[in-house]
Amino acid sequence: MIEWEQVSFAFDGAERPTLRQVDLEVAESEMVLLAGRTGSGKSTLLRTVNGLVPHFTGGRLGGEVRIDGRSVRRRTPRELADVVGYVGQDPVTTFVTDVVEEELAYGMEQLGLDPQTMRRRVEETLDLLGIADLRSRPLRTLSGGQQQRVAIGAVLTMHPRILVLDEPTSALDPTAAEDVLSTVSRLVEDLGLTVLLAEHRLERVVPFADRLVVIEDGAVRSGDPAELLASSPVAPPVVELGRLAGWRPLPLTVREARRRTGGLRDRLGDAPPAARRGPGAPEPRGAALVARGVVVRYGTTVAVREVSVAVPRGEVVAVMGRNGSGKSSLLWALQGTGRRDGGSVSVAGSDPGALAPDRARALVGLVPQTATDLLYLETVEAECDAADRQSDAGDGTCRSILDRLAPGIDGERHPRDLSEGQRLALVLAIVLAARPAVVALDEPTRGLDYAAKEQLAAILTDLTRRDHGVVVATHDVEFVASVADQVVVMAGGEVVSAGPTVRVLAESPAFAPQLSKVLGDGWLTVEQVRQALL
Repeated sequence: MIEWEQVSFAFDGAERPTLRQVDLEVAESEMVLLAGRTGSGKSTLLRTVNGLVPHFTGGRLGGEVRIDGRSVRRRTPRELADVVGYVGQDPVTTFVTDVVEEELAYGMEQLGLDPQTMRRRVEETLDLLGIADLRSRPLRTLSGGQQQRVAIGAVLTMHPRILVLDEPTSALDPTAAEDVLSTVSRLVEDLGLTVLLAEHRLERVVPFADRLVVIEDGAVRSGDPAELLASSPVAPPVVELGRLAGWRPLPLTVREARRRTGGLRDRLGDAPPAARRGPGAPEPRGAALVARGVVVRYGTTVAVREVSVAVPRGEVVAVMGRNGSGKSSLLWALQGTGRRDGGSVSVAGSDPGALAPDRARALVGLVPQTATDLLYLETVEAECDAADRQSDAGDGTCRSILDRLAPGIDGERHPRDLSEGQRLALVLAIVLAARPAVVALDEPTRGLDYAAKEQLAAILTDLTRRDHGVVVATHDVEFVASVADQVVVMAGGEVVSAGPTVRVLAESPAFAPQLSKVLGDGWLTVEQVRQALL
């Protein structure tokens, strides 16, 4: 169905190619998962399928890309729109209308379909993705996860033969992600759709994939997921557990792992899981931020309803919940530059909402979902230098943080030319360089691989050891299990559960990490198992 023959690609001015001599085939009605480190070339490979590379990216493309034996190198994305449906990492940039229903119909209008067919397909897609209640909503009022589902729906209505998805679950809560992946898998089974997707949260996608393609330094390895993950630098927790326990073949799902835990449970005995906070870590001392009765309204919609939350010094507080539950609105209200229609917020005796934006950011540093909003200079090096000057940090502070999160980024590259994960890492470095009293992160692991998330966790732990407070809004259950001291769960703009991480995650199957599902309550991470076996 799709063939890459000796495909190489390099961006203009780049010292080394992003893709090197790629030979790969994807069969009809196959779901293929692309994995690899942040910036390894996954998105670039996906974009060669519909012509975004090189028609919109520039650069030098060598080799041949074919669909059904026909070359697509000289065909534009518009010419391939009825064959290849593409959903990028940032769906907002692809929207061309204002309302959900109009966005779902737009692509079909460009293909010249009759109104009756368009109406039927819109209704089918609304039901298929569970977004019928959003049909009349303005796109700008949707949460990031809701926007992602609409973007997927907008290409599905055109009935493409090939569906290309770049980080399709990165902004979705666990339940919504499983629903979307199940829907896509059903389309593969029932309609013969060919799906090529890139994803960092492998624990979500591996059970659905027919084949895994790992990209390393621009080259690809393709094969059975269990075989490749045995030696891959990127692997979900259940696979890491299998490696640690010496299981062969490696389990890819919680169900497979649970069936093989008998011997491991005997080795673990009654050893209690180690606490996340390591030896020598200071106990939290007072509150870095206290919010009482926060209310946020958008017209007649109440996004945050009288929420009270405290972020202790020296702790990480995770805010979780379904898409549209109010997490992002709460973070912006806490930061001070976002909307707040009621309640109070106090950081070091001051309300960020009553201060000028620059002073508010010095109290609460916020990394938004759309991280690129904070990037405005011409090079990565310029962004880092400006961050060091504005925060009175030592020279190289921002760059050192960036190198921990996403090593090897050329300082002369334009920030807009970076991958989504690399841009996020740069914005994280800019905000963290200032070391504000409270660091607020909105979906900070979007686009980050497992190694980068480990580095981010280490940086946040370092901040807590220095008495900062950290609040993270995220759908990334595994990241929360590894880094959070407390969890606040929201629904309908209200707090429905709050408390220590180990207790709150155990209360809800939707938010339980893989280790809890395999070994039971109290077990959150593979590192806990490793320590218990020592």
